[in-house]
Amino acid sequence: MSMESTGSRVFSGGVWEERYGYSRAVVVGDRVIVSGCTATIDGEVRHVGDAYRQSLTAMGIALDAVELAGLTKKDVVMVRYYVVDQRHFDLVGQAIGEVFGDVRPACTGVRVAGLVDPRMLVEIEIEAMRA
Repeated sequence: MSMESTGSRVFSGGVWEERYGYSRAVVVGDRVIVSGCTATIDGEVRHVGDAYRQSLTAMGIALDAVELAGLTKKDVVMVRYYVVDQRHFDLVGQAIGEVFGDVRPACTGVRVAGLVDPRMLVEIEIEAMRA
């Protein structure tokens, strides 16, 4: 996967971005808003059945977009995650703690009925803001 930026928009080339007409991230002033990311790379869902590893992959994609927009992990102020099963909350939380434990952004987790592909166990969106 290769990301590109047009200044106010970041694109990862993901199949859903093109199909549904959205950007991986949007830059608004000092703020970067990253769309929900899953563990989908080059059209393939990775780490099927493993919510923890899917979370790490999704956060990596989200952080790549933040960095391409000119900010860093330390600028992340909000993490939202959506899981398809109650038992995934702790696994996703562990992954978020590993990635953002030194940053301590605000965070919300929600259980949803399902995601666009049934192999997806978690979707993560983040927001970053230049201090």
